[in-house]
Amino acid sequence: MSAGIERCRELRRRRHRTKTYPKIISKIPKASATDKEKLAAKLRKMTPGCEELIKAWGLE
Repeated sequence: MSAGIERCRELRRRRHRTKTYPKIISKIPKASATDKEKLAAKLRKMTPGCEELIKAWGLE
């Protein structure tokens, strides 16, 4: 039973990331250095493969 619940949690997290990524990407061009650090911190909390995304999106 618990495997099904864990799968539901995983899907919910994935859907949340899918909705949040475009919002973060749209904020990057206007972001200052401190804002970019905050966006990178959000990605680190939210995403398992965050370091690759941070490099690809220029948030370093």
